[in-house]
Amino acid sequence: MSSLFIVIFGLAGFCFGWFVYSKYIAEKIYRLDPNYVTPAHRFDDGVDYVPTNKYVLWGSHFTAVAGAAPIVGPAIAVYWGWAPALLWVTLGSIFFAGVHDFGALWASNRHDAKSIGALSESIVGVKVRSVLMIIIFLLLVLVNAMFATIIADEMVIYPESVFPAWAAIPVAIAVGVLIRRKFNLLAISIVGVSILYYTIYVGSNMPLAIPDPLFGLGERGDWIILLYIYAGIASMLPVWLLLQPRDYINGAQLVVGLFVLYTAVLLTTPDVAAPAFNDVAEGTPPILPILFVTIACGALSGFHGIVSSGTSAKQLSNEKDARFVGYLGALGEGSLALITITAVTGSLYAASVAGGWDAIYPSFTGGPSAGGFIAGGALLISEGWGIPLTFAQTMLAVMVVLFAGTTMDAGLRLTRYIIQEWGNIYSIKPLKSAYISTFVAVGACLLLAFGVSNGNYPGDGGTLIWPVFGATNQILASMTLIVLSVYLMKLGRPAKNLLIPLCFILVMATWAGIWYIISYVNSGQWLLVVIQSAVIISSIFIILESWGTVQKLKAEGSSGDDEESVAS
Repeated sequence: MSSLFIVIFGLAGFCFGWFVYSKYIAEKIYRLDPNYVTPAHRFDDGVDYVPTNKYVLWGSHFTAVAGAAPIVGPAIAVYWGWAPALLWVTLGSIFFAGVHDFGALWASNRHDAKSIGALSESIVGVKVRSVLMIIIFLLLVLVNAMFATIIADEMVIYPESVFPAWAAIPVAIAVGVLIRRKFNLLAISIVGVSILYYTIYVGSNMPLAIPDPLFGLGERGDWIILLYIYAGIASMLPVWLLLQPRDYINGAQLVVGLFVLYTAVLLTTPDVAAPAFNDVAEGTPPILPILFVTIACGALSGFHGIVSSGTSAKQLSNEKDARFVGYLGALGEGSLALITITAVTGSLYAASVAGGWDAIYPSFTGGPSAGGFIAGGALLISEGWGIPLTFAQTMLAVMVVLFAGTTMDAGLRLTRYIIQEWGNIYSIKPLKSAYISTFVAVGACLLLAFGVSNGNYPGDGGTLIWPVFGATNQILASMTLIVLSVYLMKLGRPAKNLLIPLCFILVMATWAGIWYIISYVNSGQWLLVVIQSAVIISSIFIILESWGTVQKLKAEGSSGDDEESVAS
């Protein structure tokens, strides 16, 4: 069977999602109001609250939520077969991720751009806010620790990616300054992306390695330290100077990269080498429920709700833009997951290794690896476009590194926001400081990265975190859907479009979390046992509190309050 089937099936579904389903959600459920004055305008401070062009914000939002996860998750999950992965990515993006991301952005916009944790106080109660913010904090620390490991691995495996990855920083700053001075956005985009691709060409001919020893932790450990130093500094800069333009220009680069990859499939029309449903080896985790936490980003991700409410809502210039930024951002990530499935299951990749696809996927790895996407995608590009294989590999390696890096930037900034919110809530003056809260955030991430070890190198804790990240991520997604559902009920609006995804993912994520707790107990990974257990117990508490709120609403009768009265 041709890989074109995978591409056509997924893209046709995404078209339905954008042109039909998201329009219905925007008009009938969230009821966007173009005249509503957004927090970006009301609290414009030039640092965190910045009214932003919707195309720039989409690029910033898209790359902040994408990271490496929509690549890593599908690349692992295809071991069960390409069909389950394709169905979850397609249906998950349309009916789960789209309404989740879109809804978190809209609800935050209606509550002064508060994070999903903080706004849960207004919707459900102060107890839920306290508990949900703990889950969010734990997830952010997991994300930062995991992505630092992924970036370090890719920079060591593909030293050609080092120069373009770091060169993107001054390019982004220049783009940010020019956008701020209202230069032509199209011209800036074309020049910025052209420079990025030129740095990829330079990098493919100039591999770089970190000087050893730097911090005495080996090449990967030293990279992790440098990445946190950079992310800590970047998280305190105004969003328009680095975070926003870096995400935007990386988003533009991804659009180009996706165009190249998808057209390469059309040009090469490879067959699918992987089975639709694989006869997996003994000891492989069960497809139910593990598939639904292995592919998180690219189908549904609680992390997206944090980005939507934590940073993107502070930059939303017009409420009507929420559909474009939130729902289309989810479909963009789904398209990245879709092409990953195509790249790692195609006949070109299978033919590159003796023994074919079965030799590439002899077992379920259970850990993050973007190598399959880079190898398979590079072969597609090289064969379809006639581009040198080394350049194609560098291009995709840089894509992985930059997306993971932008997620680290956003993730650490969001962690700082959470710590500062705790400082405000509990009147802890030191935590209100951006410098101290950033220091605490970086320290927590380093503690997890270096405190949990897989025994390979200092700081390799991220290689063990993928499963607990996946389960925690989906539990948070279900908690976000609970908050949004209660909000809709308070407004007297139908919530079934959120309740159905909520019930499904809540069951799967909790089931997976318990399965992993048992696995961690057997392997003696007690820190991960504590984290996963804390998340599950917290989620049960939130469910009970939310149920109590819903029962109270039923007893009082739905009032159909408008957004302003509910938010207040």
